[in-house]
Amino acid sequence: MSTALPRPFNNLAWSNLAAQSAEQLSLAAVPLVAVLALGAGPGEIGTLAAVQTLPFLLMSMPLGLLADRMSRRGLMLMAEGLRAVSLFALLAMVVSGHLSIVWLGALGFIGAVGTVGFSVAAPALVPSLVPRELLARANGRLELARSAAYAGGPALAGALVAWAGAPTAFVLAAVLSAAAVVLLWRLDEPQRAAAPPRHPLLEIRDGAQFVWRQSFLRPMLLTGVAWNISWFVLQAAYVPYAVRTLGLSAQLVGITLGCYGAGMVLGALLATRIVGAMPFGRAIQFGPAVSVLAAGTMVATLFVPTGWLAALSFFFFGAGPIIWTITSTTLRQSVVPGNMLGRVSSVFLTVNAGSRPVGAALGGLVGATWGEPACLWLAFAGFALQAWLIIASSVAGLRQLPEPVGTATGA
Repeated sequence: MSTALPRPFNNLAWSNLAAQSAEQLSLAAVPLVAVLALGAGPGEIGTLAAVQTLPFLLMSMPLGLLADRMSRRGLMLMAEGLRAVSLFALLAMVVSGHLSIVWLGALGFIGAVGTVGFSVAAPALVPSLVPRELLARANGRLELARSAAYAGGPALAGALVAWAGAPTAFVLAAVLSAAAVVLLWRLDEPQRAAAPPRHPLLEIRDGAQFVWRQSFLRPMLLTGVAWNISWFVLQAAYVPYAVRTLGLSAQLVGITLGCYGAGMVLGALLATRIVGAMPFGRAIQFGPAVSVLAAGTMVATLFVPTGWLAALSFFFFGAGPIIWTITSTTLRQSVVPGNMLGRVSSVFLTVNAGSRPVGAALGGLVGATWGEPACLWLAFAGFALQAWLIIASSVAGLRQLPEPVGTATGA
């Protein structure tokens, strides 16, 4: 059996790398430009961040439905083209001096809509390009690209803005996004049977019901909710805790946070070996278990207040959950009918995105009331819960990928 990934998937993988890099560059460059060029404060930066997350809540379901109704390659082309247009418009405004906070927010929203479209269509497209036995390897390669972009994009954007000015960062991001469009254009998507048209709300309902009733997907969804809430509780408290309690400088805080990206890259590189070394169900549980270890390491800084432990904690947070992303996506692609993959992916994206502001608000409330150490303990409890949810589920009994499911009836 050949272990080489097919050429059509390679086009998707390179397009994914270019798109992820463009996204991370722009996400890092926008707040820098807002502060340096427009004098934005915390309120404006917070508003920009909120506007860029809204499409994940508002557009995931509609775009997931589109991914099941139309060509997934076509949807990705439109989505990435939309992001490229928003980046070129940002570049034009920076060069012409007409940039404003309002335009940064509006164009950031448009670019994020493109990100959502790409995010729901890509995992739905993979099973049609890759043999079932290579799904985990293919997902690992896609996640490696995301990890590399996540680790290197912010640093590169900061360097470009500092050394060559904001236009350079937006030029590179726009060129990368355009390159992603070209690579997608060269991708051949296999034809699939068209589903009979039904009311959009019924089709979205079918996707949500399938997730909730499926014995593997429901615990995966609940695990993701608990993980995201816990992560954002921790994020709300970490920077003030690192400065006030651990005594870290701004530069050292940045280094500890950067260890998250380093962990993601290493985890993605080792994913194939880790998944192959244990039963598939255990491989899915590996990421949540490592998250408990990571949270425990952060709690240990309450007793041994050192930045090294904080850095190690973020490294674990990067390395373990990336294995979860790869294995859970692979399982989802196996058990979900092909004509429902877009909607199911959108359910996970919407629920995970909706959990994040809950975690951030909870972390802010607990931190303001009882202090940052209480947030660390709360996050640890949440990560323990998410590990229990998946360890106690039927996923534990999986020794290999379950047999694929065909077309869903009535979907």
